[in-house]
Amino acid sequence: MTNEDILKALSNVQEPDLGKDIVTLNMVKDITIEGNYVSFTVVLTTPACPLKDLIKNNCIKAIKNLNKDAVVNVKFISHTTTKRSDPGSMLPKVKNIIAVVSGKGGVGKSTVAANLALALSQSGAKVGLMDADIYGPSVPIMFGVRGERPMMIEIGEKGMIAPLERYGIKLISIGLLVDEKNAVVWRGPMASSAIRQFVTDVYWDELDYLIIDMPPGTGDIHLTLVQTVPVTGAVIVTTPQDVALVDAKKAIAMFGQSQINVPIIGLVENMSYFTPAELPDHKYYIFGKEGGKRLAEEYDIPLLGQIPLVQSIREGGDEGVPVMISDDEVSKKAFIEFAAHVVRSISMRNANIEQEKVASVIS
Repeated sequence: MTNEDILKALSNVQEPDLGKDIVTLNMVKDITIEGNYVSFTVVLTTPACPLKDLIKNNCIKAIKNLNKDAVVNVKFISHTTTKRSDPGSMLPKVKNIIAVVSGKGGVGKSTVAANLALALSQSGAKVGLMDADIYGPSVPIMFGVRGERPMMIEIGEKGMIAPLERYGIKLISIGLLVDEKNAVVWRGPMASSAIRQFVTDVYWDELDYLIIDMPPGTGDIHLTLVQTVPVTGAVIVTTPQDVALVDAKKAIAMFGQSQINVPIIGLVENMSYFTPAELPDHKYYIFGKEGGKRLAEEYDIPLLGQIPLVQSIREGGDEGVPVMISDDEVSKKAFIEFAAHVVRSISMRNANIEQEKVASVIS
């Protein structure tokens, strides 16, 4: 077997999302051949790649078709893709910025953002979570860091805020800077200024994904964010009930405006159904059935997942131990599948679109 034989065999292995073979995509590196022993490295578009095992098995099968006695060792490395066009300005080391948004409060947006960040981190990605909900910050409670304060560090000649680290991800929230007993009574410009500081004065360093937990609704903070950094895309959170779906449409419409034009990565339906522990095969559609699925079909955007209404998800958030850190395998599976759809959508988008730009919003 020669290097050319190996590459020819691997040219039959497709990258499922990008629709081309892994040789054409230049994903095969460092081929080593010693007799029947073959080793090579496949470069993934994200460390959180959900199709890693499928690609590995297809590579082994392709080499075995070439030589049935081959002993195949497939190694993986990842270079997270990005389409950022401003590596020298805001958040230069952050490859993808994901805004998690909802049209209204109470749909579990912060829970979704927190567990998405944790699912990506547990898959091997470097992840940060920015709590941009100035008036109702949830991150300190959900991650069990209430009362903690971030430190100041010197980066070059500039003093910057070092985000807290918890469960392997970096965190920042106004709730870490202001006493939770005090209401944040700020006009829009002050809240927008705080968001800019979270971008410019927090040392995020290198991240594959920065998840931003946005405030509910459509307003100043949303406009400030898209004017300040190039957002890779938005994840819309809704519940199946009609009142939530109406407001989710407003969030979709906001990001679709020509002045903003932030792509919608997809929609996730939270609190989709309730399954009692004692009746694991039963689903009770408390808030209606598949409203999020119908909304996704109406707007032709991906349905990224349907998260069940489970007591442990609520308890974990209140106790500072999100469900992705717990032993609840059913709920974890829902978030892992949701995160997998998110990274697949981002990888496909990064492979096929023009470079991202900061939005120019007309006041």
